[in-house]
Amino acid sequence: MVVGDFPIELDTLVIGAGPGGYVAAIRAAQTGQKVTIVDKGNLGGVCLNVGCVPSKALIQAGHRFEHAKGAEDMGIQSEKTTVDFSKVQEWKGGVVKKLTGGVEGLLKGNKVDIVKGEVYFVDKNTVRVMDDKNSQTYTFKNAIIATGSRPIEIPNFKFSDRVLDSTGALALEDVPKKMVVIGGGYIGTELGTAYANFDTEVTILEGTKDILGGFEKQMSSLVKRRLKKKGVDVVTNAMAKGVEEKEDGVTVTYEVKGEEKTIDADYVLVTVGRRPNTDEIGLEELGIEMSDKGIINIDKQCRTSIDNIYAIGDIVDGPPLAHKASYEGKIAAEVIAGENAEIDYLGIPAVVFSDPELASVGYTEQEAKDAGYEVQASKFPFGANGRALSLNDSDGFLKLITRKEDGLVIGAQIAGPNASDMIAELGLAIESGMTAEDLALTIHAHPTLGEITMEAAEVAMGQPIHIVK
Repeated sequence: MVVGDFPIELDTLVIGAGPGGYVAAIRAAQTGQKVTIVDKGNLGGVCLNVGCVPSKALIQAGHRFEHAKGAEDMGIQSEKTTVDFSKVQEWKGGVVKKLTGGVEGLLKGNKVDIVKGEVYFVDKNTVRVMDDKNSQTYTFKNAIIATGSRPIEIPNFKFSDRVLDSTGALALEDVPKKMVVIGGGYIGTELGTAYANFDTEVTILEGTKDILGGFEKQMSSLVKRRLKKKGVDVVTNAMAKGVEEKEDGVTVTYEVKGEEKTIDADYVLVTVGRRPNTDEIGLEELGIEMSDKGIINIDKQCRTSIDNIYAIGDIVDGPPLAHKASYEGKIAAEVIAGENAEIDYLGIPAVVFSDPELASVGYTEQEAKDAGYEVQASKFPFGANGRALSLNDSDGFLKLITRKEDGLVIGAQIAGPNASDMIAELGLAIESGMTAEDLALTIHAHPTLGEITMEAAEVAMGQPIHIVK
């Protein structure tokens, strides 16, 4: 500690400036708290800089390239479509810069003090923040830890120029000819699809029996079918064994059905999950209760085992979703302000920007039955929707899960175009305690994909118009 390091006193210290941290800081400031936010990296965290936002930009660019190649069944042909990948990366970087700059403006506009540096807990009310040159002590009444997560590195696949994590895959200077993706979860599927749309020859190696294990088989099967059309080879029950790096590529060794195989590629992308960033900030010495995997235990108000310290986002239990972190950040800030808030995850959606998109909120049919509900599952196909047909993208369905006794909406799953946007209405229905009848009586514009929600609700009521019961 440097001489003259007089402690700076705060109401609330937020550690981490990702979608959980910066949202928590803004909400805390809005309740009248004196707030400082600290991060050793860029504002916006993984999500805005090297995760959600740039990956969706790359996915969208891949879709544009794929569409530009023409659609023969619609009578559209293209002689030759080319891509300048450096321009794609430049455009993607512009999107990121605009959003991260916006976060800085929002924090400053709400009078949140922004500090860059690494945090180490001294005790339950004190931290030391260090950068390359200086160290500063901060004392606080409450702290919110929102340090996020990092990609898991698996044995024999040490990250390098050729063995990539998701950050590396988003920063490639050229479109690779061949890529192996280890892990068929949402990150592997999304990035594998994006590069397949740019004509990369992609192989996905998944260790379990199916890709996208968190979604129902009917949904993941649609994605697998589209991947096959794009030329993607999906190998399930495959165990990655090792990689040999060469100057111009890699050779990946894997085992499937007891047989060892190899595959050559320009790069191998490893997407087998994420590890919480709860080491190296002094939490063990502080005595905060954590699992053996570094997940912090919290109560329904995001409070840790130390009553003035809160934790949110990827470092607590649940899926590593940006919108989950933001939601928890608001809860923690409001609890600190004395409000009666607590977390309720039923209305949190899960989305995969695959092709087609997948989205789910609330209970699945099986989860509802396991929870003891008598339910009705009502499906409506995209193929019976005029807007989906006019988009030439009519694979998929919406499944509505309602309680049999009163038609209460308790879940929904969507596989199809714009599922990521459509799921919001179903989340609102669950949060608001709406029934299938409420959805059916809501007039939806025609022709839109949103009508599918209304149609599925009519199926639930036994009065479908555009399919025969």
